[in-house]
Amino acid sequence: MNSYVLITGASRGIGAYIAEAFAEKGYNLILTCRNSYDTLIKEAARLSETYHIHVISKCCNMGDAVCVEALFSEIPAPDIIINNAGISHVGLLQDMEISEWDEILSVNLSSAFYTSKYGLPHMLRNGFGRILNISSVWGTVGASMEVAYSASKGGLNTFTKALAKEVGPSGITVNALACGFVDTEMNACFSQEERNALFEEIPLGRPAAPQEVAQAALHIIEMPAYFTGQIVTIDGAWI
Repeated sequence: MNSYVLITGASRGIGAYIAEAFAEKGYNLILTCRNSYDTLIKEAARLSETYHIHVISKCCNMGDAVCVEALFSEIPAPDIIINNAGISHVGLLQDMEISEWDEILSVNLSSAFYTSKYGLPHMLRNGFGRILNISSVWGTVGASMEVAYSASKGGLNTFTKALAKEVGPSGITVNALACGFVDTEMNACFSQEERNALFEEIPLGRPAAPQEVAQAALHIIEMPAYFTGQIVTIDGAWI
């Protein structure tokens, strides 16, 4: 398989498991991260050796337009883009610094604009492309103490629907996967007591495993072209 899949935020958590799922299916990978580049390099080497695919690892702040433009000048043009890079912030809105608000919006939302801007010309020339945005249930219903995060994911959801309408006639699909509580390092900020209280609200009684999210991402990418403009929720019937 000659297709390249760009997966952002792939050094850990959901991104790392998505990379594993696509590697197992034989896709070539372009993996990015901002902070854990040594980890990403080792993971890229392991995936390449295990699955006999080509894996490129790049250190890139996906919330920085200049960095993303440089990234696309250095990599093979991807046929599939999975916008997974994201950060969270838990706290009262009035206590947030403006710089914190700006960072969350740039990493969680603007990054999808940047990758789409630089990735779409190749997809349009080929008449084929797949874009998947990793979103959150908070983008639909909002979460107290996570206003910036909720706003960024809500924006990502409408970005998904609007772009799907724009590029659909060109054979490109755009979807989002809205996650509930996933058992990753990002959610390590919650105490065990808080986690238990959340699990009581989830009908399945547990968080999602990142492997489950990865399999859902792979399934969405491989859906027929008529499946586009969708916000698919994976939350154990929580919200």
